[in-house]
Amino acid sequence: MERFRQALYGTCWAILTATGLSVPAVSLAASGGGDSGGRSGCHLASGIRHVIQIQFDNVHLRRDNPNVPSDLEQMPNLLNFLEAQGTLLTNHHTPLISHTADDIITTLTGNYGESHGQPVANSYGYFRADGSIGFSSSFSYWTDSAPDGTPQMIDPRGKVHPAPWVPFTRAGCDVGAFSTANIEFENVFGDINNVFGPNSFEAMEANSNFDKAVADFEGIAIHCARASTVCGTAGAPDVLLDEPGGYQGFSALYGNFFVAPQINHGQSFVNDIDGNQINDGNGNVGFPGFDPSASQTLGYLAQMLEAGVPVVYGYIADAHDNHFTFSGSYGPGEAGYVAQLAAYNEAFGKFFARLQADGITPENTLFVITADENDHFVGQPGAPAGCDGIHTPCTYVRLPAGCDGDNVPCTTTNLGEVGVDLPQLLLTELGDSTSLAVHSDDAPTVYVTGNPGPTAALTRSLERNLAALVAFDPVTNSNPPLMQRMADPAEMAFLHMVTHDPARTPTLTFFGNDDFFITAARSVTACNPLAACSNEQPGFNWNHGDFQRSITRTWLALAGPHVRRQGETAETFTDHADVRPTLLHLTGLSDDYAHDGRVIVEALDESVPQRATLSRLAAAYKQINAPLGELGRRTLMISTRALTGDDATYNALEEEIAGVTAQRNVIASRMIAILEAAAFEHAHVDEDEAQHLIDAAEHLIESVR
Repeated sequence: MERFRQALYGTCWAILTATGLSVPAVSLAASGGGDSGGRSGCHLASGIRHVIQIQFDNVHLRRDNPNVPSDLEQMPNLLNFLEAQGTLLTNHHTPLISHTADDIITTLTGNYGESHGQPVANSYGYFRADGSIGFSSSFSYWTDSAPDGTPQMIDPRGKVHPAPWVPFTRAGCDVGAFSTANIEFENVFGDINNVFGPNSFEAMEANSNFDKAVADFEGIAIHCARASTVCGTAGAPDVLLDEPGGYQGFSALYGNFFVAPQINHGQSFVNDIDGNQINDGNGNVGFPGFDPSASQTLGYLAQMLEAGVPVVYGYIADAHDNHFTFSGSYGPGEAGYVAQLAAYNEAFGKFFARLQADGITPENTLFVITADENDHFVGQPGAPAGCDGIHTPCTYVRLPAGCDGDNVPCTTTNLGEVGVDLPQLLLTELGDSTSLAVHSDDAPTVYVTGNPGPTAALTRSLERNLAALVAFDPVTNSNPPLMQRMADPAEMAFLHMVTHDPARTPTLTFFGNDDFFITAARSVTACNPLAACSNEQPGFNWNHGDFQRSITRTWLALAGPHVRRQGETAETFTDHADVRPTLLHLTGLSDDYAHDGRVIVEALDESVPQRATLSRLAAAYKQINAPLGELGRRTLMISTRALTGDDATYNALEEEIAGVTAQRNVIASRMIAILEAAAFEHAHVDEDEAQHLIDAAEHLIESVR
């Protein structure tokens, strides 16, 4: 439920048989054994023969209720594996804005949103030429175009950001993906037309049998090496026109319809880790949707690995949403939540046992496992007092289904995010009727109709009014300030949130109280009393997207060759941008672009030359360049003071932010150049220059108060 989609899918067995068209030829890949099939031509370094990267949606390492074991504590099969076999980094962070799409894409690319086009997710707003505002999903296939004709994944060249599978396929390694953002089809109509064409049998199925097309073509892909025996002749062209150095002669399998026969002896299905056929719940074999269970994702990844696909990416849905009845979400320690975590735990136990039997172990496999973000629970502690969910289930009061206050009374709840409408609050409290739209969120981006500039009187007046808003919070029974932080384009540029498509730059970003979910209706009336402006949503109990540490601090685990077995550690600040360069460094590959992240040498063994110097340089780099580093936290405070102050204060502080950004960019660009050269070119680091840069970074941080 966290990964909301605008789904529009597509494929075709029924149409093939109905129209007499032939089924594409398939080859039967070998099964069993991690060394079979297409991996024979795959060449990775460090003794690595497989790569498994898994990203959870909101699976927590830390406790949301001190009495209730955390998600990972209730998944000991996973937690014990990570702590015993590798390094579990607990001082790990998201980018901003902290959302599924941005977080996954940053993890895949090693770049922040300004460089891959999606800093505002899971959808984003954009200004049309006439000043009106449109919205687009952040979830789309890698090469799709945005509504304004620019690449959805726009990079600093103004082209499609280089694709994350390319270094692997060039090295002879097939790359499989299951439900991982934007590296497989995300909607059947646009993506099918883009790859297969509007007159293809895939497009025919998308038009005639939407649900089946979703199951057949969405959410699953294998990007093939040139000589892949897994893909054989069944693949369609893998077209990447903007890839540096070119990318010709490669193919891909798009969707279960094409993938399953290649990895499962010609069968049209793949089983989950529990042995059940994976389907969409409506009788259609194939992709189950973008909220897959651990059993579904792990089963598909295991089947890919056993068929000889050496590099696999997978996404697993959160455990706090109700996946049993597909409605609402749970509070910590609630029976359904505990049951789902038990199922996840069992799935990982079976997954690791199956891999062990296949000879896929940390001795020859790189495991990269993380969570996209860390939701904030909106609610009071469950009952009875002291419940732990394990011995004593926690219960929560919810609104009765269909309550209307008359025929079905609405009782007081003790959980649920608080919905408020920003234009309604502005009108009610300040008589402000500014025409605007927002990307609905805990931290909404605000788009003022007409796209006035940052110094326009309308913009400045709105910013001060937004800062003055309060809202009724039924969870705390109080009227707290709604605004916690604000950033206009100057600060968003510092936080790597301004893309190379100017139309996507919001008027401002409003970081709110994390109990609230903020929307904007086109037409509103004032409410009286103020409490009537708040609408508790007990079906949605978990908020993310904001800047608070409880949301943006998550975890990252690495295990495999040359990864230290040091268990849990909070000593090193890392974020999602660091995953990609670390993975490539270990596998001996490189990208055709510069990363924003750095290799996490602190998690690697002593074989790294100049390890101590690189660690100190990287630590200083992250504190000035990461959105949630120390400098980013300080500039966000300055930005908030600027936007809430008078014009003289605003002008002075905006000038300070611009100056700090310019200094940061000079220092950080040199730092990352040194770090990248050491990681991928085996360059020697000049110790004196490194210390000079560290000193400059520390001085810059101390200059910002």
